[in-house]
Amino acid sequence: MDPQLGSSNQFKETWKHTLLLSFQSLGVIYGQLSTAPLYVFGTMIAEDIKSEETVYELFSCIFWTITIISLLKYAFIVLRADDNGEGGTFALYSLLCRHAKVGLLPNDTSANEVMHYETGSPFKIKVESRARRAIEKHKSSHYLMLFLALFGSCMTIGVGVLTPALSVYSVSSGVQRSMSDMAHLFSSSPRKQEAISNAFEKYVPVPMASAILVCLFTLQHYGTHKIGFIFAPIIVIWLIFIGGGGIYNIFHWNKQIIHAVSPMYMYRFVKNIEIKSWRSLGSIVLCVAGSEAMFADLGHFRKKSIKITFVCLIYPVLVLCYAGQAAYISKNLHVADFNHLSESIPHRIRHWFIALSLLASVVGSQATITASFSIINQCLALGCFPRVKVIHTSDKIHGQVYIPDINWLLMVLSLAVTIGFHDIMRIGSATGLAVISGMLVTTCLMSLVIALYWEKNLFESVCCLIFFGSIEVMYVSACMLNFHKGAWYLVVLLALSLTVMLSWHYGTKKKLEFDLQNKVSAEWLTDISPGLGVTRVPGIGFIYTDIVTGIPAFFSHFITNIPAFHQVLIFVSFKSLPMPYVPASRRYLIGRVGPKDLKIYRCVVRYGYCDPIRDTDNFEEQIISSIGEFITMEENEFESLNSSEGRMVVVGKPPADGSALIPLNETNSVEESVSLVSNIETQLAPMVADAVESGLGSVMRKKVRFMLPANSPKMRASVRDELQELIDARESGTAYFLGQVHLAVRDGSDVLKRLLIMTYAFCDKNCREPPVALNIPHAALVEVGMVCCI
Repeated sequence: MDPQLGSSNQFKETWKHTLLLSFQSLGVIYGQLSTAPLYVFGTMIAEDIKSEETVYELFSCIFWTITIISLLKYAFIVLRADDNGEGGTFALYSLLCRHAKVGLLPNDTSANEVMHYETGSPFKIKVESRARRAIEKHKSSHYLMLFLALFGSCMTIGVGVLTPALSVYSVSSGVQRSMSDMAHLFSSSPRKQEAISNAFEKYVPVPMASAILVCLFTLQHYGTHKIGFIFAPIIVIWLIFIGGGGIYNIFHWNKQIIHAVSPMYMYRFVKNIEIKSWRSLGSIVLCVAGSEAMFADLGHFRKKSIKITFVCLIYPVLVLCYAGQAAYISKNLHVADFNHLSESIPHRIRHWFIALSLLASVVGSQATITASFSIINQCLALGCFPRVKVIHTSDKIHGQVYIPDINWLLMVLSLAVTIGFHDIMRIGSATGLAVISGMLVTTCLMSLVIALYWEKNLFESVCCLIFFGSIEVMYVSACMLNFHKGAWYLVVLLALSLTVMLSWHYGTKKKLEFDLQNKVSAEWLTDISPGLGVTRVPGIGFIYTDIVTGIPAFFSHFITNIPAFHQVLIFVSFKSLPMPYVPASRRYLIGRVGPKDLKIYRCVVRYGYCDPIRDTDNFEEQIISSIGEFITMEENEFESLNSSEGRMVVVGKPPADGSALIPLNETNSVEESVSLVSNIETQLAPMVADAVESGLGSVMRKKVRFMLPANSPKMRASVRDELQELIDARESGTAYFLGQVHLAVRDGSDVLKRLLIMTYAFCDKNCREPPVALNIPHAALVEVGMVCCI
């Protein structure tokens, strides 16, 4: 994928495109909300539904929960807090990082200066307010916000594990009940009919649900675009079916159910609350399961398309469906399994309903899986998740991603829940707690966004927190009553995922601190070279480092032991900004290290948490081309910057006169090893020569070659010579240097620190390697190891 395609999330959106995205969103975002009626009443204990009045009160709670949380909170408020088209808890956190200086993510002050130095930068911090100063002053609030963001992300992942198991198992149970009803077709003996029915109950739900889950997760690699077109027609038919069924039940069973939309019935429910009825709230909250996906999946679609689809279609259909099911239940409390949706469907079309619900349940899981991909991609880019491969499945909607490793992990965990619990009520208890906990985190962060980003008065922020927060806290308390009945699994899952995220953040931060404390100045490289007899060998050396000023400790360690480096050195740093995308015109910052004659450059690559910059195939060519632009710009316009370390020039727009390097694409990729030891002085020890040959021997991938422009004679001689030397070095080959800082715990360290470091070391050893993430050929890679004791 061309990185320029991922540089911006803005393009002209027509009504035709909006309607197309609205249709696709049905199969990706709204599957879970649409299939929630399968298990909302079904996860309630039948004995707790005592009378018709109780049914009225339960429906009133469902109606107002959907109206307040899904419609008011998410569709009309939270969707407005997008971060340049991206949503989710980390999008809210990134807004706070950028506008309130509360970020704790790994970054150094020199890097911050580089990020924000240019005039008119869109990344500037807003003018400080009293609330912002108070938040910035207390460091504990920064840690609390990071914890909330990670906690909310873990809840999204938890929903991605539990919802597929819940929706698929609930339908598999419906299939089993339908098959049990047909037991009389297999035998006329009542004893055999009972044995057949028991066999169906024992052997049908779990194997069927497991097979469906495997198929669902296998489809994920096709991407959101294709899955949306495949799944959307199923949801459309499903909505027509449940909406029509709801209207039928209302008129056939109990027209008076419409009166239950009055908040008085919900007030009576709360007024007469007891332990059993309070426990029912844990099932009612499942009616809004999938609302968080509206925000978390925002990067996959557009705000307008998501809102139009929910307000005009999803919300009214769901109200009719729940009203119809409540109308049926209110008049059929004596029927077995009366609280299951399939029982409210007329017998003559029930088998069609079972088949359709089987397909719809698969679609219902899609929103949570997609949201998990989006959240993990954001955590990954902001240094809070171990390195995994991220595949961007669309070149138009930049938030559409697929993460293979996470996909298979979610599948295994969902299968474990299905096989281990094989009980819809237990799975529902855990799912309800995950759903409402994630919503509570969003409410907390949203109240801060209102005060610090939207700059509304404190009263509005507090009202938002109290109004929505009190409702969600009530549901959390109800879900905790079912802790022993399945919700404990979510706590275990939370503990594992949160430990991994915190450990990775802690280890990444400590590595950066080590680099900052042990870096050496640029003058060290120029002063020590003559004393050590450092030799310059042909080629280009890319040194990947997290610091943006000075020489990294691992490279100074390498030079001290092997006094030789390339004729052109480029220090490359990747720096994430707390925003989804960085425009191509502002992505590369180029500067010099030392005087011109050293031919040492520094390149800072800025990227957003949704940019695919690290996986770009032609990344090396882009840096070389950017340096060529920098050399031309520096000579013509920025001569005063040519020797000042830390001063960078934004590169991204080629000169209008075509005076930069001209790339020439080649049809075939050629890899050849170039031995660079011929220029090493003969007095070096054989061991050093062998190390240089194996380490500095470069692999040249001639995907793109460069040449000087046709008007090169008009250039200044110094510019032409430097550009030509850059081209010659490129033709000689390329080597890549990476530092490997291994964290170790000092004796006497506390248990928490040991746990974090051990977890980080385990993840670092088993996750995706940096050379793979940067698309570096192993034959040209030099890794320098160092140990950091903390």
